[in-house]
Amino acid sequence: MEVAKIIIELPSEVVSKIAEDIAGTSFTSVEKFVENLVLQKYPELRKPDYTEEEEEVIRERLRKLGYIE
Repeated sequence: MEVAKIIIELPSEVVSKIAEDIAGTSFTSVEKFVENLVLQKYPELRKPDYTEEEEEVIRERLRKLGYIE
């Protein structure tokens, strides 16, 4: 996904609260947390985990192992 950098202004209290809440989590910044929230709201914007070709390879492996038909 192409990244377009924009500036979104939030009250400092909101930024501080988010920073406090994400401390010790896998979020590396307030920006990453907000990005995650947006992608939860609009999942169609999320990049797929696998390409169609990779997904077919995975399906074929699962078939060979007997997990799917």
